[in-house]
Amino acid sequence: MRRGRVFFILAFVLILGLVAVAVVWLLFLRPQTTAQQATPTPKPVMVVYVTQNLSKGTELESEMMAQIPWQQGQLPQGMVMGEQLPEMVGRIVKYDLPAGIPLLESMLLSENETIPTSGSPWALNIPPGMVAVSIPVNRIANVAYALRPGDHVNVITTMMFVDVDTDFQSILPNFTGIAISSGPPDPEAGQLPLTVGISSLSQGGVIDPETGKPAPPSVLSPGIYGKVVIDPVLGQAVYVVPSEAQRPRYVSNMLLQDAVVLQVGNFPLPGEEVQPQATVTPTPEAQQQEGEAPAGPVPPDVVTLIVRPQDAVTLNYVLAAQNKLAATLSLALRAANDTSRENVLPVTLQFLLEQYQIPVPARLPYSLNPRIDNVTLP
Repeated sequence: MRRGRVFFILAFVLILGLVAVAVVWLLFLRPQTTAQQATPTPKPVMVVYVTQNLSKGTELESEMMAQIPWQQGQLPQGMVMGEQLPEMVGRIVKYDLPAGIPLLESMLLSENETIPTSGSPWALNIPPGMVAVSIPVNRIANVAYALRPGDHVNVITTMMFVDVDTDFQSILPNFTGIAISSGPPDPEAGQLPLTVGISSLSQGGVIDPETGKPAPPSVLSPGIYGKVVIDPVLGQAVYVVPSEAQRPRYVSNMLLQDAVVLQVGNFPLPGEEVQPQATVTPTPEAQQQEGEAPAGPVPPDVVTLIVRPQDAVTLNYVLAAQNKLAATLSLALRAANDTSRENVLPVTLQFLLEQYQIPVPARLPYSLNPRIDNVTLP
């Protein structure tokens, strides 16, 4: 009985040892398996790319293209595959392509498709909703040639105004005419009962200066419409006419503010867009032998501004008046990074006298000799 108890204890110890070995093997010695299997790397595919810089409209040739491996999971839509390379020969490039760029179907012209026009490169510098307009300038209006592309300027205009007849739309004063009766009508001679002649009140009346005799109504000098005034001394009515043509009245005002300069001078033509060549500086001896002074740059006579569409129409109107010498345009250079706007008052002769307190000279019983009719700079 004692021997059976010992056997039972040994069997129990043996079972505990086996359990311990099994636990150690399961937890520490058994190789662990990952829950997720590793994703196999996709095999790269061959795609087509261009080997040289291609300009728009170029017809593809086999030596212009090659193949490179590309990750299959990162293929853009429309990429040309390597097996399609022979089919690309003869296709037309739609855009300018740099060397090394992968070829896409969207970069090539399809059937019945034409090459899109890219337009002027200067149009890319015009913000949406704005337009470019050119105005002629001289040295003064161009701020002594200080303007450069990107500068901000104000546009100043000066206009001349005169009084006109509302019916004739002609400058005042009007010419005067007289109705002269020539007797009863004569149908055989074609004589009319009334003849309208133009008389002169400022150039000798009806006397012909060549013959000294009264001139017929057909050759009378034009008269000028005047007015009747009462002489303060004699008390007599006097008919007066102007001694010269009507003097225009000037007004200057700020037409536009904060316009951007797009170009100073003419834009280069497509044939003129070449790289400037380096010029060799001649020695003084060579210049003396040639006897010719080096030609300087041609001063610009036109400036292109970026303005709003309504301002472009306004400038067009003023330019039409400037061609007839009825208005002028000049530019004022603004400070860098200054986009402010000010309420500027128009300037007239009355504004000058009142704003700057310029007195009107009194009529004196003496004056300078000799007489001064025009003021010039010394």
